[in-house]
Amino acid sequence: MIKRFNEIHGINITKPEGQDRFAFAVSEFEDFYDVAHWEGKNGYRGAVIMFYDLENGSVYKPFGKERNVTYGKPVFCDGLFYFLKGDFNKREITLYSYLPENICETAAVFNADETELYNLSLIGDGVNVVSQKDRFTCFYPYGFSFPLKGNETAVLIRENKVFIEAWTEEGWDSEKDRATDGYRFYNKVIVKDFDGKTLSEEIGSLYIADNGTVWIS
Repeated sequence: MIKRFNEIHGINITKPEGQDRFAFAVSEFEDFYDVAHWEGKNGYRGAVIMFYDLENGSVYKPFGKERNVTYGKPVFCDGLFYFLKGDFNKREITLYSYLPENICETAAVFNADETELYNLSLIGDGVNVVSQKDRFTCFYPYGFSFPLKGNETAVLIRENKVFIEAWTEEGWDSEKDRATDGYRFYNKVIVKDFDGKTLSEEIGSLYIADNGTVWIS
């Protein structure tokens, strides 16, 4: 039997980790950084974030479509969804807590002109508003920043530590632009404190299970 939601939009949906009832979709994924610079191009047409109930087939939209507004990928924490809304009419980035049909509340508001928008997103553990470019910056719930290399991506904040994955390449012949017989491509897990001091480093890749258990593979 094929089930259908009460609204069909023809876009892929994704289930946020940590729960099994809801999936989500954003009608058009645009980076906050890109939308902020659409002003000289007649503005951005806007996006809608939707939550799909896998039990009853309902589709929930906390907000209608608004010009120059886009959304980030939600996370699920302590029974609520959290997501970022970038409203560039107001030049604001707002963090919302949301539960379909029950709760939609403002958790924090940031001035878009004072916030690094490049790769602005939410990462776990918990709800952390961060951006990642040549620096890793956490805006919420803590405020701290440290340099980040081009091959490094922070994926988790837990127990006052930042867990970073760094891709590593060995055995590439730059002159011939090809891999040698000894070529290796793998990830490292680097753990830093909030000051950017490296606490540990090992070969591996992080996997976060639905129950919150973190594995290194």
